[in-house]
Amino acid sequence: MSQIDLLVKNGRIIDPANGVDTVADIAVNDGMIISIGNNIQLQAKETFDATGCLVTPGLIDCHVHCYQYSTPLGINPDEQCLSRGVTTIVDGGSAAPGGELDSLNVVSVDECSKCVVENRDLIVGIKVRLSDSIANDGKNEHEAYRRALLASERAGVPLMVHHTMSTVKTQVGPDDSTELGCPRDLRPGDLYTHTFHPYRSCIVDEETLAIYPDVIRAKERGVLFDVGHGQGSFGWTVAEICARSNFYPDTISTDLHTGNHRGPVYDLPTVMSKFLHLGMPLSDVIRAVTSTPAKAIGLGNVIGSLTHGKEADITVLKIHDGQFPMEDSQSQVRVLDKLLKPVTVWRAGVAYPITEPNPFPNRQAMNLNSREWDNIRVRDDVRPRIQ
Repeated sequence: MSQIDLLVKNGRIIDPANGVDTVADIAVNDGMIISIGNNIQLQAKETFDATGCLVTPGLIDCHVHCYQYSTPLGINPDEQCLSRGVTTIVDGGSAAPGGELDSLNVVSVDECSKCVVENRDLIVGIKVRLSDSIANDGKNEHEAYRRALLASERAGVPLMVHHTMSTVKTQVGPDDSTELGCPRDLRPGDLYTHTFHPYRSCIVDEETLAIYPDVIRAKERGVLFDVGHGQGSFGWTVAEICARSNFYPDTISTDLHTGNHRGPVYDLPTVMSKFLHLGMPLSDVIRAVTSTPAKAIGLGNVIGSLTHGKEADITVLKIHDGQFPMEDSQSQVRVLDKLLKPVTVWRAGVAYPITEPNPFPNRQAMNLNSREWDNIRVRDDVRPRIQ
């Protein structure tokens, strides 16, 4: 081979799928990884010096909304995801019918499972939103949940559940043993998203400020807890309570849409930075945006690792040290001392330009989102003040 396409040199490669955390080089040709090792001696059309940077598998965001122009929430995934180091995204149900669960006539087990089976190249799971406001004041939630569980079982795909402000209980009492609970009745491999939201149906008991036993047991059984930060679904107070119990997410996702990509979410590396601040080990943060979501969507043998013979989805990140005030979904602020930022990204060996959120932080969005503080259940003692 006279000359390869790309050589990424001297970066700290963190590849949890392969148990790699070392400084090394990656050689790429024809969109594929052809070699990983120390001091690779190959001539390349492009050489990228990643000294002082993290080199990871292409980041995976398993919860976004990118049905652009067809729904008010849809973002442009190239502009808001790929340009921030994300090479694979999963749309979390942007094409749902209006009214969602207000009528059970649109919640068909047969039609749903049939659609999945006929479109396995595009559909990797089923999602249901359990909130009483979109389920005939909660009257339809339990039946919709039961149908979603059945449809995902029939189709052989995981179920992702949005569970906020719901009549479906987070902790099911001994007198309600026949009642469906969430996450109690989820199965290994199912995803519980919006894990750290601070509203009613939170995973933290409002009185004791302890994580509910059903939640802990579900995680032990293999239910995957996903961030799904969103415009309203990440609270610092809840996340700190969980971190003190070493309860960290299995997958880190943004729930990125038009209502939050200018704050409080911004992008996936920003959400990753919040969990680094909470004490989640760096290798686990990287795992939660690479190998774990890849396996969750059934693509663990295709994406989520830096492996010889696989497509060259590669993200380069840099950890910046400083003082970075960072808001949650209701504008409660913590000051981060480290911030992950994308430096460059290759999707199948092709480089794409990196952009940065601007403004960052966005005080206009912070002022708007702070109005929700009165409505959350687990929160700081002091109302946020936006300077």
